[in-house]
Amino acid sequence: RNNGEHASKGPCRPGFSQSFYSVPISRDVLQGQGILKDTTVSSQKVKFDDCMGNEAVAFQSSDPSFSVRADGSIFAQREGASLDEPVQFKLTASGPHTHVFETVVQLALIDPPSPQQNENEVTKEEGKVAERKEKKEAFQAPPPVIMFSGSGLNSSKGLRRQKRDWVIPPINVAENSRGPFPQMLVSIRSDQDQDISIRYSITGVGADQPPNEVFNIDPVIGKMFVTKPLDREHRSSYHLRAHAVDMNGNQVENPIDLYIFVIDMNDNRPEFKNQVYNGSVDEGSKPGTYVMHVSAFDADDNTTANGMVRYRILSQTPHSPIPNMFTINSENGDIVTVAPGLDREKVSQYTIIVQATDMEGNLNFGLSNTATAIITVTDINDNPPMLTSRTFSGEVPENRVDIVVANLTVIDADQPHSPNWNAIYRIISGDPSGHFSIRTDPVSNDGMVTVVKPVDFEMNRAFMLTVVVSNQAHLASGIQSSLQSTAGVTISVQDVNEPPYFPTNPKHIRFEEGVPAGTSLTTFSASDPDRLQMQQTIRYSKLNDPADWLSINRTNGQIVTTAMLDRESVYVKNNMYEATFLATDNGSPAASGTGTLQIYLIDINDNPPVLIPRESQICEQMNKNANGVNITAADADTDPNAGPFVFELPNFPNSIRRNWTISRISGNYGRLGLRYQVYLEPGVYEVPVIVSDSGNPPLSNRSVIKVKVCPCDHNGDCTTVGAVAAAGLGPGAIISILICIIILLSMVLLFVMWIKRREKERQTKQLLIDPEDDVRDNILKYDEEGGGEEDQDYDLSQLQQPDSLEHIISKPPGVRRVDERPIIPESQYPIRPVVPHPGDIGDFIHEVNLTRPWMYTHHISHA
Repeated sequence: RNNGEHASKGPCRPGFSQSFYSVPISRDVLQGQGILKDTTVSSQKVKFDDCMGNEAVAFQSSDPSFSVRADGSIFAQREGASLDEPVQFKLTASGPHTHVFETVVQLALIDPPSPQQNENEVTKEEGKVAERKEKKEAFQAPPPVIMFSGSGLNSSKGLRRQKRDWVIPPINVAENSRGPFPQMLVSIRSDQDQDISIRYSITGVGADQPPNEVFNIDPVIGKMFVTKPLDREHRSSYHLRAHAVDMNGNQVENPIDLYIFVIDMNDNRPEFKNQVYNGSVDEGSKPGTYVMHVSAFDADDNTTANGMVRYRILSQTPHSPIPNMFTINSENGDIVTVAPGLDREKVSQYTIIVQATDMEGNLNFGLSNTATAIITVTDINDNPPMLTSRTFSGEVPENRVDIVVANLTVIDADQPHSPNWNAIYRIISGDPSGHFSIRTDPVSNDGMVTVVKPVDFEMNRAFMLTVVVSNQAHLASGIQSSLQSTAGVTISVQDVNEPPYFPTNPKHIRFEEGVPAGTSLTTFSASDPDRLQMQQTIRYSKLNDPADWLSINRTNGQIVTTAMLDRESVYVKNNMYEATFLATDNGSPAASGTGTLQIYLIDINDNPPVLIPRESQICEQMNKNANGVNITAADADTDPNAGPFVFELPNFPNSIRRNWTISRISGNYGRLGLRYQVYLEPGVYEVPVIVSDSGNPPLSNRSVIKVKVCPCDHNGDCTTVGAVAAAGLGPGAIISILICIIILLSMVLLFVMWIKRREKERQTKQLLIDPEDDVRDNILKYDEEGGGEEDQDYDLSQLQQPDSLEHIISKPPGVRRVDERPIIPESQYPIRPVVPHPGDIGDFIHEVNLTRPWMYTHHISHA
């Protein structure tokens, strides 16, 4: 934004321009007895500003007859609106960008009606109050008397005509009043108080609604009081309603609205939003440049001097170059520069104390507060980089890369590690081949001359470079480059002993395989790049020879074979054999270079073909062997020394050609089969086959294929029996195998039978004691339940073993108790002889029978 415009405009305060509008209305707007709908009643307008352009601001009137348009003009919103009596209504403004604001509008005809029409209206004192301004002097005058308008209710004079009710002008009360309290504000009267007894009351917020009892009224004489000091910042207005009733509680007057406005006092200091504000401005800025904005808020009424804040600068630290480098707009708080000379390299930060004072800046009556504004002077590129010397030098060994050969130092007064300080170096001449580059050290900002391409002492013994330095950011307007931004750099090249090199590397040669040992293949010689050192000699040696086929002459590099070259060797890949040799000079220190010799071996026919497959099977019947056995061959050689192949049967022995035949399928395949109507016993037959390749001269190989002749099923596959027979097993061998299988099965069966017999014996073995002797059979169960611990009258002796049986025998026949001992003789169990076996439990049971001839048990559960 434009700084000048910003400094000239004051702060916007949303709201109505007045809290009460008194609008006179000319009788010219009356059409007969009423005003036509949508007629503008006055040229005076209501002024409202929400500081956002008043977009979508809507006005709402409390009177159904009059309202306000968006432009502030007052109009009649229904047909026949009357102004026989002054009209007063509340106007509310609201919108999407603003809070709800209220004001009061009073409309009255300029030429008042006849005195008869003013019956029951406000008294003269009330008219004077309505015409007064909102000034403090108004509260020193005698309190006004507010009269109820004619209500149309019954009175001593009978029914009277109902007139429009008055809306009383606002009552102004100063905040923070010291009293004494209660303090009278206004008197409320009804003109019927001469005829009947009237009781007055008020309702609304501040009366009978929280905060309660801020206002009260004498119910007899109608005097209204404020009971305590008011705080406008807590609540700025009150809306009350005054009521008049008779002694029976019947309404004798229509309620009237009372608006009480709290008059602001200067009781709040301006408060800054922040105690410390941070801003910045570029060094070298011109006067009038916007720097930053500070703002303070005053809780008092901003439509009065109590809430109108003004700003000023109290101090500036430091005072360089002058004490008043900045100024502040007194109304909106914008800080701008007023003098040139801002230099970050001299002063990088200013501290300013800003004072805000209300009462429009009146230091005698206003309240003040202060805040701190810290202004940082930001750097601009107003200092070009300067090299510390006009010439620099360095050395570099030949054939070395990625080493720093010279260090260029630079000074720059701008802010370190910023684009205004970061240096960029460029070589503008002396290095056409691009052997060097200059990198910037991010910490020191130095330029590091680095070798990126090897240099050759024999080609260039020195380089004269011209270097220029600049910043990452462009220089500020009006700043010229320094003469010290350019320097010369001399780079000397140091000679080192360079290794010999093979001009052709790798070197390719072609030879047929099979050349004998001692054959000279080629001369693989190297060159020495150190041409100025004429005394150096080169010696050769073998570095890698996988098959050990070659040797090299130490002085002249001649390559000679030491064994026959074989293309089919595992060391040959894709017909290529590689060997590596070393060339070493006699410099100090000695240097060596390597060279690779690649020998392409041309194939010769030195490998006979081999028959494939070596084994197969065939059906004994020709009609089930229409396809025969497909055969082919493999040859280690390549074309034309491999296929097509020729397959033949030898002439000896004669049975081969008599039983077998070979037919040609293609160049590399043939079919071996039995002759027609020839039957062979199932078995394995070795059939010799002669295979020949297509070399010049061709090579042949006699191979043997093992053919298994066997009986076949209807699908032409060998049966199981046939396969066994064909495997060469005679009837005796087959019978022996079957006998072995039967013996194994018999052994398994006998083992199973033995296991089952042992299990049966274990189950049928008798117990060591007779079942009748088992002590478990002597346990008697008693189901009669006895008493618990609390049942002390139960005769426990009845559960004990009796000493005699007389009382039992003498009992009449009938049902006996189950807990009585049987009277039948006890069974006498024979005593078994004890089996003398370790761990046998028979001894234990026998001892129990001797000591305890019978056992019983019983249980008593608690009833």
